Amino acid sequence: MFARRFVAASSAMQRQFVRSISKSARLLQLDLKGIYPPICTPFTDDGKFDINYEKLAENMKVYQQSPLRGYLVQGSNGEYIYLTPSERVELVRRVRPLVTDGRLLLAGSGCESTAETVELSQQMAEAGADALVVVTPCYYKASMNDAAMVAHYTAVADASPVPVILYSVPANTGINLSVEAVSQLAAHPNIIGIKDSLGDISKLAQLVETTKDEQFQVLAGSAGFLLPALLVGCVGGICALANVVPEAVCRLESLWRSGSLTEAAKLQRKLVAPNAAVTRGLGVPGMKAAMDAHGLYGGPLRPPLLPLSDAQKVVLHKIFVDAEL
Repeated sequence: MFARRFVAASSAMQRQFVRSISKSARLLQLDLKGIYPPICTPFTDDGKFDINYEKLAENMKVYQQSPLRGYLVQGSNGEYIYLTPSERVELVRRVRPLVTDGRLLLAGSGCESTAETVELSQQMAEAGADALVVVTPCYYKASMNDAAMVAHYTAVADASPVPVILYSVPANTGINLSVEAVSQLAAHPNIIGIKDSLGDISKLAQLVETTKDEQFQVLAGSAGFLLPALLVGCVGGICALANVVPEAVCRLESLWRSGSLTEAAKLQRKLVAPNAAVTRGLGVPGMKAAMDAHGLYGGPLRPPLLPLSDAQKVVLHKIFVDAEL
């Protein structure tokens, strides 16, 4: 009896020690505070739609002149679902040397299967990613419950050489990663945050509150609700609009951090319409057209995506002009 109690007590102490070490390890992990554009993948305009690494380098040179905290390669704006696995890894490898000054390179490694996500995550880490942003699997929606999500992300985080950031984007996947599932996953020492693109400020507040003891970092998934997200405790944002006007999105975060809430609120209101245009309104075609109009290279889209019509471009231009962006 004594031996069993001793073993049980020792096991409990060991588990507590591991949890303590895990939480302490978080203090040494990445600080995600700041703004990240989910950069677009440029393609050649010769009808082959190969990745245009020359134009990518030109875009990155412009972005490096802004106060962005880092970059997400192969977020929803990167057309990653139209890239081969080898292209996805090579894109990370090519962007890595373009990221300097201590900025972070995040890479989207999510796939439909756990095994493929694990493999791609390991390859992207080797290619130079500082952390991985893993979107929810979604094809078999009815089976993607909390238990499936917790098991999937746990397996990925266990195998990943670099930290993992959860990614919930219901508009694209139909899957809304629940607060309960995130709360469980936040205890994993290699899962350091989440990008949540739902736009529900009450959910963001819940995520911040329920994970506050885990040094878990919540990122807003859009510039359209960036200020309210920061006000409830988000540490920054992965914002599509930062592809087009990085200075404006970074300024919003800077105004908030300096306590200039009146100015921040005014700027937030200006960003709402342009942000909507390049996300749920006109999507990646709108994003690339806006980049072209702002002196960056948006370029063609990989089929089956089609470019904007001339009429749509006129509407898009007016939205940005009206916002003085």
